[in-house]
Amino acid sequence: MKKILVTGAAGFIGFHLCRRLLGEGHNVVGLDNLNKYYDRTLKQARLKILEESPSFEFVKMSLEDVGAIEGLFHDHRFNQVVNLAAQAGVRYSLEDPMAYIDSNIVGFANILEGCRHNGVGSLVYASSSSVYGANKAYPFSENQNVDHPMSLYAATKKSNELMAHSYSSLYGLPTTGLRFFTVYGPWGRPDMALFLFTKAILEGKPINVFNNGDMRRDFTYIDDIIEGVVKAMGVIPEKDDGWDAKNPAPETSFAPYRVYNIGNNKSVELMKMIGIVEELLGKTAEKNMMPMQPGDVKETTANIDALKTSSGFEPKTTIEEGIPKFLEWYKDYYKV
Repeated sequence: MKKILVTGAAGFIGFHLCRRLLGEGHNVVGLDNLNKYYDRTLKQARLKILEESPSFEFVKMSLEDVGAIEGLFHDHRFNQVVNLAAQAGVRYSLEDPMAYIDSNIVGFANILEGCRHNGVGSLVYASSSSVYGANKAYPFSENQNVDHPMSLYAATKKSNELMAHSYSSLYGLPTTGLRFFTVYGPWGRPDMALFLFTKAILEGKPINVFNNGDMRRDFTYIDDIIEGVVKAMGVIPEKDDGWDAKNPAPETSFAPYRVYNIGNNKSVELMKMIGIVEELLGKTAEKNMMPMQPGDVKETTANIDALKTSSGFEPKTTIEEGIPKFLEWYKDYYKV
């Protein structure tokens, strides 16, 4: 049994991870600032479920509050930290870039400092498939160059990987970055495509289909994501003695540092996803066909060989299985 800090605990992935860790008998401190990026009611409903466990403690706090973060780490002495808190969303980064600097850069530095000064055994943190940016070598692999982000959000996630490496190198802090690919499922985020499409179709409103529908995503069901996170938490990075400074592999290091993709290992057409939703809801969506949005990319596909080799991770849920589970939750939660 460990004492684990999960930041972003009221968020989509954070909520599911906390439930899994509590189910395994760990003591979990869940941090979240409950910001207004999307419906706070949904975040509070997630927290209400978590707070049913006596092994869960909620702390309302922002990552960028350096004094509060210092005190939190000093008081609790965590065995392990999973940093999932961040200002999310590619498109919103065009509207409020400083929110991303504050949370994703300053906040992450505070987490690194907390780990460094308080004997934390390892840090696992959320990166993103968006770091692959302009890369078009599919499937995306951790050994590819990720120096051409298409959004500030992506740039902050790439920065997190670089910051983590510096702490792994300087202070021997084991760090594991997880590049998530298009997560969906029950209790999902309202700003994500599946949620937006479902809401609009049920309300008889049109949906915005970007790049005229010519897009593909590696849709990954939440249960598979959580399985990957838990497996990654159990594989503490070690120094790679075979790392070659003359031919440096970006996904590993001479330091205790590692980066993994977590995806479904299969790219699906956006129009296919929409078609499944339409069929299951028994309604045809009115579609606003629109151009590609700034900061967006046409396709994402994950090569998950590294995490599979390290931990045995194997995603199990197809969109044909996962979308009905989301729709069932949505209709129940919103009393549709």
